[in-house]
Amino acid sequence: MRRLMTLFALLCCATLAHTQSAPTQAPSLVDQVLAHLAKHQQVRAEFTQRRENPDLAEPQVSSGDLLFVIGKGMLWHTRAPYDDTLVLSAGDTRRLNAQGKLERVRDGNRGVSQVSGMLQGLLAGKTDEAARQFTITAEGTVDQWTLHFVPKQARVARVLAGITLKGDAFLESIDVNLASGERTAIAFANTRDAGALTPVEASALGAE
Repeated sequence: MRRLMTLFALLCCATLAHTQSAPTQAPSLVDQVLAHLAKHQQVRAEFTQRRENPDLAEPQVSSGDLLFVIGKGMLWHTRAPYDDTLVLSAGDTRRLNAQGKLERVRDGNRGVSQVSGMLQGLLAGKTDEAARQFTITAEGTVDQWTLHFVPKQARVARVLAGITLKGDAFLESIDVNLASGERTAIAFANTRDAGALTPVEASALGAE
């Protein structure tokens, strides 16, 4: 999980963003995608993460499910190859144990507490500084889109080659390519509006 959080720390810098359009300009595809995603305030999805490294004989694969609640945070539940649930919110990371109690994560890194904010920004369609740090290009339509993020700064490019996001009404995949040749692909499936939260979910996210 720590490796995943490190990759997400890089991705935090690339939260979907767009520059403000002049009133007379038609909305760009990025603008339209953001508006499309912002319609969903609470989202559930299943994920499969596949990490490929030139130094590894076999890819590392994990899977599970997640829950986003705008303004509250995210539950990231890994089911395989081990069971673990992280509760991520701005500035805080906790682990939900088998008894439904929250525990502080002692071995977290700086990127952990930023993951929820990055994904909440994605779903809420909020702007940030990504456009200043990345060259962002869009392909497709608002119903089936691809966004490419290429770092502008040399210090970032030494680590991160690029990020590709794909989706439709929801985010479908995140593809992170490192300059070292390592690649992490996260695919989301069965993505839908979350509906009612369980008592445990609501308590963990402070959404009671």
